[in-house]
Amino acid sequence: MKQKIAFALIMGSITTGIISFTLISINIGFVPQFLVIWLRSWAMSYTVVIPCILLIGPKVQSLVNMLFSEKVLAEKE
Repeated sequence: MKQKIAFALIMGSITTGIISFTLISINIGFVPQFLVIWLRSWAMSYTVVIPCILLIGPKVQSLVNMLFSEKVLAEKE
């Protein structure tokens, strides 16, 4: 469980940072307050994404496991 939480924290940090930086730079450009706006946006998105990763992640993993299970792959061949 500790590994799942660590994964969620690290992955959430990286992905929300990249996405928020990209979208803010596209939408408003590098204005004087860019850093403040970006950090506020990053913090808000981070607080939303961590619970999502922890709650939705296991369901997505189950779906991926099902889609790529040996049985399903054998049936498609």
